[in-house]
Amino acid sequence: MKMKKPYVVVNCASSIDGKIALPGKKPLKISNEEDVARVHKLRNECDAILVGIETILADNPKLTVKAKYVDKVRQPIRIVLDSELRIPEDAEVMKPNAKTIIVTTCKEFKKGHVEVIKCGNDKVDLKRLMEILYDRGIKKLLVEGGSTVIWEFLENKLVDEMMVFYSPIIIGNNAPTIAGGEGAKSEEELIKMEIKSIERIGNGCLVKFIPK
Repeated sequence: MKMKKPYVVVNCASSIDGKIALPGKKPLKISNEEDVARVHKLRNECDAILVGIETILADNPKLTVKAKYVDKVRQPIRIVLDSELRIPEDAEVMKPNAKTIIVTTCKEFKKGHVEVIKCGNDKVDLKRLMEILYDRGIKKLLVEGGSTVIWEFLENKLVDEMMVFYSPIIIGNNAPTIAGGEGAKSEEELIKMEIKSIERIGNGCLVKFIPK
């Protein structure tokens, strides 16, 4: 029986050499203004946005839709993968701008607009989480990273579409890449994608991929 899950879109911005931040995970604004507008419109179309705890700790994003980019704001649910519940109480996603779901492996509770759910033991069970989110009415999920989270979604064959905005910059060194995690150890383990479209956006380009 086919697994019930949301339609999953991975979105990220990258340098030409596939880096999504500076060395040491130091945040860097890679998208241009045109791409930022695209991302906010994409967020507005989705039921939820998902990131890992490392993105919260490094970038402290709001994960909300800005009214200046869309006609009618529809704030998606914010989902954070946080196995050990390390999220700071003053993180932006803990503020009541939208509903937040924190996914752990240790405890469950609900407090105001924040809900903590347990899904998995040593690490979050992504496949089970997709079923839970689908049952909660989340039909379109936007995954915004970081690199380990993106790899795990790809590895578990949960991605329906992947959008990468490439900025004409090169970072080099050992900076975080689009997909981190364990990665492929052989040619057989490579995750193969095909190009759906390429679009020029300002000084960069957006490439849309779908799994092969």
